[in-house]
Amino acid sequence: MVKTMNKIKAPIAEELKIFEKRFREAMKSKVPLLDKITYYIVQRKGKQVRPMFVFLSAQLCGPTNDNSYTAASLIELLHTATLVHDDVVDDSYQRRGFFSVNAIWKNKIAVLVGDYFLSQGLLLALKHKQYRILEIVSNAVKEMSEGELLQIEKARRLDIKEEIYYDIIRQKTASLIAAACSAGAASTTNDEAVIERMRLLGEKIGIAFQIRDDLFDFGVDDVGKPLGIDIKEKKMTLPLIYALNQTDNRQRRKIITSIKRDSENAEKVKEIIEFVRKSGGLEYATKAMHEYRTAAFEILHSFPESPARKALEELVTFVTDRKK
Repeated sequence: MVKTMNKIKAPIAEELKIFEKRFREAMKSKVPLLDKITYYIVQRKGKQVRPMFVFLSAQLCGPTNDNSYTAASLIELLHTATLVHDDVVDDSYQRRGFFSVNAIWKNKIAVLVGDYFLSQGLLLALKHKQYRILEIVSNAVKEMSEGELLQIEKARRLDIKEEIYYDIIRQKTASLIAAACSAGAASTTNDEAVIERMRLLGEKIGIAFQIRDDLFDFGVDDVGKPLGIDIKEKKMTLPLIYALNQTDNRQRRKIITSIKRDSENAEKVKEIIEFVRKSGGLEYATKAMHEYRTAAFEILHSFPESPARKALEELVTFVTDRKK
């Protein structure tokens, strides 16, 4: 995995190195507690996938410049804010194997820290007069909030049609990757048609990424994610939606009732996982994921061949073939 990521990062290695320094500066505060928390977060950061999408998209559309760093910092600050807030909303006390901010400093501080990151991002864009990038990212915040609320609303009934599922993941998950790609493009070109093409690219990738995440819930790989966690949290995933659509009304009601009432019962969760596996739900979701990945490749291939395009192709493959 490390070797693959280093290969993908090669065309933007220098940009990522400079970005690292700029991002740390963007998170700085005069409040010692806030600095302590931001240091804790930075030390446990992930693979930098979203900044990679920003810089590779920027390079695809023109040479990277100062605006590209602003776009990457803005996306990463927004992403960090949403992770901190999500852990509060989900009552989650772990993030990537470490204690979450709310687990150590409690919910009130975690919410305020998330607010701080979000406002820092917005101020950064204003400081550099990057109004188009600010518009792109602000729209992503709106979409993510709407997607989360739509999921909560629909989860009460656990009767989600496929089109509603796609609405939820397009807003909740894909909108941030779409923003990363379109903000990267907007940092190096003013061509709105190109920026929109990059937004669509990010959306396709984001949907494929989420379907891959859905598949993890059913134990297709040993990924470190607890088996059946989405079922326990009453989340309707694509394999489960497909399985429910393939069965009769009696079985459908039985499964939905089991998710509502017995989602904490390990044996019942195991039965639901087995039901989905036998229905062909995993194969169906895998096929859908590959269709979105193919659509992403088609958009990419409308751009001239370049190291950035090649790296983006490999990054798309990586996020859909990932094992965790």
